[in-house]
Amino acid sequence: MIRDWEKILLVYEQAVEELKIKFKSIRKEYRNTDEYSPIEFVTGRVKKISSIIEKAKKRNISIDSIEDGIEDIAGIRIMCQLVDDIHRVVSLIRDRDGKDLKIVEERDYINNMKESGYRSYHIIIKYPVHTAFGAKEILAEIQIRTLAMNFWATIEHSLNYKFKHNIPKDIKERLKTAADAAFLLDMEMSAIRDEIMDAQQIFQAKSTIVAKILRNIQYLYFSGKIEEIEDIRDRFFDLNEEGDINRLKEFNNYLEKLMDKYNIRKLI
Repeated sequence: MIRDWEKILLVYEQAVEELKIKFKSIRKEYRNTDEYSPIEFVTGRVKKISSIIEKAKKRNISIDSIEDGIEDIAGIRIMCQLVDDIHRVVSLIRDRDGKDLKIVEERDYINNMKESGYRSYHIIIKYPVHTAFGAKEILAEIQIRTLAMNFWATIEHSLNYKFKHNIPKDIKERLKTAADAAFLLDMEMSAIRDEIMDAQQIFQAKSTIVAKILRNIQYLYFSGKIEEIEDIRDRFFDLNEEGDINRLKEFNNYLEKLMDKYNIRKLI
């Protein structure tokens, strides 16, 4: 049977976009509350038709069974900074099981790495997509890995493509050594996890308060009611250079009181 794969894959493309939005929203929620986010960034893709057909042939899957036999036509990749973050993301996904997705299978390639040195955590899900032609439940794969794991996996994928999955023995050995080095880096980063989280939370908190200050200075400027606006700007530049978050918060409170005094919010 000849199938219109371009039309079929539109559903998978919709699923990828929806899942990306969901996980990016989780990251945003953490950052908006100045909390450390276990999600660094999210990517997604739908397999090309040629890759789908090639994988089906390799696994001896019939054309009519492809959507049930290949779990990663739609794929989401969630990158984390630390190995511990992977487990936090897995927990977040498990919490959604039975709500907006269903977990079919979990594959832990971190504690049970592949012979090549590949490490990642895979979760196969069923995800309902609502289209103009009705609802359809599809299979999708979520890969969760650290930045170091992702760097290694990207290189290995490129080499597999170049050598058509027959990577020379010496390169395989060097890849395995590189995989071990990447994992050692992850372990070292995990050892100073608390310091990393503290540093990033401070950075995020400062970024948030600076954004609020800049917004309030803009409101004060356009109100035309504050004569000392240049002095306010200069004071902000000095405080920002100094970098003391508590003094920045105090300064923002001062701006908020000025805005209340002149009822500026109602004028903007």
